[in-house]
Amino acid sequence: MALLLDPRNPPPIRPRAQSGSFMLTSEKTREELSQELGQASRLELLRQASSTPGTTIDLKTGIATNIKAEYHHALTRLNFYYAMIKHQVLRFQDESLGLYLTDNAAGKDGHIRDMIYANAAVWALSVAYKRIDDDTGREYELGQCAAKCMRGILYSWMSQADLLEKFKSRQLPEYALPSRVNVLDGSPVDDVTYPHLQLDVVSLYILFLCQMIESGLKLIFTMEEVHFVQNLVFYLERAYRTPDFGIWERGDKYNTGNPELHASSIGMAKVALESINGFNLFGEYGASWSVIYVDVDAHNRNRTTLETMLPRESTSKNTDAGLIPTLSYPCFAVHKAVVFKHTMDKMQRKLLGKYGFKRFLRDGYGTAIEGKGRRYYSASELKNYESIESEWPIFFVYLIIDGAFHGDSVQVQNFQKLLEPLLRESFEGDVIIPRYYYVPEDLIEGEVQEPGSQERLASGEDPDGEGEIFLWGQGLFIISQLLVEGLIQPNELDPLRRYQPAALRPLKKSRYSSFSSAIPSDLAVQITLISESMRLQALLATYGVQTQTPHQIEPIQIWSPHNLAEVHGRLGQDDQLGLSGRPKRPFGSLTTSKIYRVGGGTAICYPLYFEQTDFYLSYDQLVLMDDIRNGIAFVASRWKLHGRPTLLFLIREEMVRGQQASEMLKLLASLRLGECAGVRVRTGFLQNFLSSSCVEHLDFVVDLPDISKTSFQEITDSTPNFRSLMDVSRIVSKGQDDERNYEEEFQHRDVHDILDALRNTESVRGQSQLLALLLKRHGENFVVDSVNHTTVAQRMESVIRLGATMSQWDTVRFCSGLLQKMVASLAPSITSILVRGKQVRIGVVGVEEAVIDKPVLPSQVKQLVYSTCLHPASAVLQQEMLLICGTFVERVPQIFDGMLRVRIGWITRALTLYVKYTQELEEKTCDELLYSFPPSEIQSLLLEVLTLPPLNKQDETLTDTAQKALTPLQRRQIDGCLNRVPGKFYDSFWNTLHRCVHGIKIADQIIPQNPIISEMTLYELNFALKVDECLDRIQHPEYRQMVVELIIVANIILERNPELYFSLVLDTDSFIQSAYERFLKDHLKKEKEPPTNAPPPSPIKGRRMSVIAYPGKKGHYHDMRLFYEQPSLVTGTYLAGAVVDLLLHQDVEISVAPSISYSGAAGDEPACTIS
Repeated sequence: MALLLDPRNPPPIRPRAQSGSFMLTSEKTREELSQELGQASRLELLRQASSTPGTTIDLKTGIATNIKAEYHHALTRLNFYYAMIKHQVLRFQDESLGLYLTDNAAGKDGHIRDMIYANAAVWALSVAYKRIDDDTGREYELGQCAAKCMRGILYSWMSQADLLEKFKSRQLPEYALPSRVNVLDGSPVDDVTYPHLQLDVVSLYILFLCQMIESGLKLIFTMEEVHFVQNLVFYLERAYRTPDFGIWERGDKYNTGNPELHASSIGMAKVALESINGFNLFGEYGASWSVIYVDVDAHNRNRTTLETMLPRESTSKNTDAGLIPTLSYPCFAVHKAVVFKHTMDKMQRKLLGKYGFKRFLRDGYGTAIEGKGRRYYSASELKNYESIESEWPIFFVYLIIDGAFHGDSVQVQNFQKLLEPLLRESFEGDVIIPRYYYVPEDLIEGEVQEPGSQERLASGEDPDGEGEIFLWGQGLFIISQLLVEGLIQPNELDPLRRYQPAALRPLKKSRYSSFSSAIPSDLAVQITLISESMRLQALLATYGVQTQTPHQIEPIQIWSPHNLAEVHGRLGQDDQLGLSGRPKRPFGSLTTSKIYRVGGGTAICYPLYFEQTDFYLSYDQLVLMDDIRNGIAFVASRWKLHGRPTLLFLIREEMVRGQQASEMLKLLASLRLGECAGVRVRTGFLQNFLSSSCVEHLDFVVDLPDISKTSFQEITDSTPNFRSLMDVSRIVSKGQDDERNYEEEFQHRDVHDILDALRNTESVRGQSQLLALLLKRHGENFVVDSVNHTTVAQRMESVIRLGATMSQWDTVRFCSGLLQKMVASLAPSITSILVRGKQVRIGVVGVEEAVIDKPVLPSQVKQLVYSTCLHPASAVLQQEMLLICGTFVERVPQIFDGMLRVRIGWITRALTLYVKYTQELEEKTCDELLYSFPPSEIQSLLLEVLTLPPLNKQDETLTDTAQKALTPLQRRQIDGCLNRVPGKFYDSFWNTLHRCVHGIKIADQIIPQNPIISEMTLYELNFALKVDECLDRIQHPEYRQMVVELIIVANIILERNPELYFSLVLDTDSFIQSAYERFLKDHLKKEKEPPTNAPPPSPIKGRRMSVIAYPGKKGHYHDMRLFYEQPSLVTGTYLAGAVVDLLLHQDVEISVAPSISYSGAAGDEPACTIS
């Protein structure tokens, strides 16, 4: 079947300026014409042109054109595609709502994704007809057909507004908008088990909604529709942390009904948010109330998450062809050439076939052996689909369009040639593109033995087929041919210029903030310093720091992030639809770097880290200063809006009190010099920054809520708590040496005695213990001061503030834990860790941990933290650790290399051991000491621990004297607590498992060769997680690391001896015990028996095994500490001897290793790169 494109490749069609006619380029090249111009005069050329009717020549370029011939050719081709659209696409459009019937077998159902792509072809042809003067009304007809479909989808979703309202607060599959509907009335399909949560569908709709409105179509008519679209934006803003079922409607690759985070969905959501930010849904006739607002911090989180996940699609899919429409047409989500090329090359290397692209490896959809009507797969089924995955030619079409958009004629020609033999003819005689090509059942065996050797059949060509049209593919095919034939230009198909880098897009002039076309590389962050009082302002002036007070910047108001969230809560609110507006979530640093015009006034919002009501971390000035530096650097690196970012720096009196005052003054001095954290900054008065700032007009606010009581206020009281700002010695000295145990003393006393003691004690620790007793008995609302009506919770808050001033951080953590305080940004920190292919585990050592493998709500995090951490101080310390890990994984992700699971309890344990070894303290003392450290010191210590190099690195890499003093045993213990493994460990485990017929035994649990190898692939994160699950059963970290070393040694031996394999279970305990016995023979020959003074080992998940010691004769336990103290080179030698010894004796057999095929080769790329 020949392509509609003429194989002679007719010349491109170009529009003439301000005209609807066309010019056809002559077949003569520019070089030939230039030679002729040298021989003939311009008069001669004019004479030649006049002799040929309809021909004109540009005397500057020498290009000959025939207007009539070109116009006739274009009109003929457009009419051909019009007939094609009418018969192949529009005949499936329902006459009532305009929805397309895409599921021919069902008779009444349609996939919205397929509808949008089919409708895009109708709209594209309408745009192409704009260049024809006499189009006989076809441009208008096609445009209205496209508009009817878009409005039909909108009507379908608006009828499910209650689901949208629920989804904004809880992103659950049962609250998702329908992705497959009844085309007659727009209701969701009857199948209640259908996975509707497909974020790419809503993203695709918003993208094409903006594209079509930008082209001139009228799609949105009422304010109710504007409000609903605004809520669709809220629907997508949290895509970065919402697992969905993806573009293939199946979730993870195992097809078991489990959603997961997909890079393709997140990328499309990012593009939708970019496209609609500041967009007026009424088009050129719109007013201020029809503009859509986007949370730029939510957009940035989606953008960051996408860049982090690529080139991987999800946890279970190493790559996926679904990324092509995200990276290329219609989204163009990534413009970094390196990222784009790496991802596309990976897809072509792993998924490209003769008949198209596989969707992903081991995809069973459409194969001859999958069976029709099945929803889910059974265990170990994926292996059956290896090498016989269906291939989809639609992705050839995507790449043709991509080549046309970027002017890559070679790419267009290559994929046109690949596509040509794949086109088929329907029963009605139409040229169609099949959905996929599959291997017939009788040819499967040959295909498995030699992939790509067998002929495939097109879907719909089987005896039971109905010759159905795949509207998704057909719509894209028509668009591709319109582009290739020059009947439509990329700018017309993409009026938003998504295909161009941001710097090349036309400047968008609007009174609303929008993403800028180009951001200068030396962007300056504007900073205004606000003093809490005039007294503080005068003090800072003596150091040369110029500030303003809230009174001096009037009439500009200062808002908190919660004030800003309250104002935005009215955005998209609609009582008729039952929509409540934007959820009350605090904004991030990008949003708080704008100037806001609202209700005739001006306001500015300070960043969240200046808020003191959420958590105690802001009381540690070093943590606050670190947050400020990171915040400035973050805004400078991620700012994509018009105008400069303006940051409000609040300076409170307690910031310049105490020992940390000098550090704060140094930070203020660096700002005055114009540099902070490597970023150029400008400090000055706020009024002077208004003209150059990014200004957002909140025109949707009708009546501004009263925020005077909750916003930042100036202190005017002339009687401060301190005699002077630097006079804190009297307060700090109170109760410092009070070691009295109030809890034991008053545990059985009545409430009056406790209240009397509370009034009379000045000890902060004593007050916290007495308040804890009252809280346990009477609750946090119990009144402890009848005069001031102070409750237990309020008194605890004052104790927390006073304890932070006195640096009694154990008391601060104890009271915060009792009040069950939560860090506001804890859920985003967890998400930052998860999107990097890691899991989070919360809980203390020795207690069952709570596993977080997908983004969770803040309320769920709180329940997990306080249910797994029994001690109040431990619960808040784990939150600190989570927050620090979330910050580090974004700033220095390489320090988490080799850590697949971030186990907070074990990381805390590693911190305790590090303090014990470097400061030479007792372990019990270290546990207590950790609670007394300020948050800034916890952060510094954790960074030291995470940056410790692996044991096998040379000690010269250590610069700190304390770190150099760590012994191999101590290093193994710390690495084991961190769950850190070498970079190639999972490759080694896979290769070793491939040579172990009956699997590998770790901690009484066997990892079988099958179904692991048959169900998973080398490159899956799930395989690495399975291995880590067994390693986590080992409660002694040094023994865990010894098991890791054993697997690496065994893999090296097996790689060098390909004829060997293990015929029995590889029992890691036996190998390590054998290695230790060989070590004893060499190093303890003078002793009759090795030391037996070690205590019996503790149980590991209900079993006893050798860790620090192993059982010997007469019930004695042999101490293995001496073995653990050896460098990895020494232990590796004895482990290798044990492996070789067992390979050559009765436990194993020597034979040719059985041939077990698996996807990919070990040297292709690292399995599950952990970073």
